[in-house]
Amino acid sequence: FEAWSARPTSPGVRRSAVLVLFGVLDALPARAGGPVASDLDVLLQRRSSTLSHHPGQISFPGGGIDPGESPAEAALREAVEETGLEPAGVDVLGTLAPLPLPVSSNLVTPVLAWWTRPSQVAAVDHAETVEVFRVPVADLLDPANRATAHRPSGGRGASRTPAFVLDGLLVWGFTALVLSGLFDALGWTVPWDAARLVEPDL
Repeated sequence: FEAWSARPTSPGVRRSAVLVLFGVLDALPARAGGPVASDLDVLLQRRSSTLSHHPGQISFPGGGIDPGESPAEAALREAVEETGLEPAGVDVLGTLAPLPLPVSSNLVTPVLAWWTRPSQVAAVDHAETVEVFRVPVADLLDPANRATAHRPSGGRGASRTPAFVLDGLLVWGFTALVLSGLFDALGWTVPWDAARLVEPDL
């Protein structure tokens, strides 16, 4: 988190929030063991490939904070709009420090939450989200599924972030930074090979 949060933001930064929603996996069992219960999962989604920022990437539900809203209120509202989840079944646990996302001029607050009563979720507006799914945390922690995403130098410059690769799914960038930082802070991280590089499709 420290290295990422030290990056500068533009003067016209937009305040946003994302919902980092953990719950108990109700159907698909995790395929890997580790320091967490095998049925712990996290909610993720795939952004539409037509969006101007972060097209096609895996992300947390979330979006801009409206005037008068708290980050938690914004994250939950956006999650309802994007995935159709039932907000009454979500308990907000707290927020992390805002993190700058320079590529889209956002200052993003991750909101941690627990899914006390899971509800059906699906992509509501395909112009924004094309897929919603729950990923076993144990699979994300498996060293075989971890890597470093390398974006070659281009118009926006080269960059590297943690990454998670499973079943052809690549989680990288901001979402992977938040997950990796959380896992480190909670003492869940299993040693993995940071020298393993993957290149995102941009």
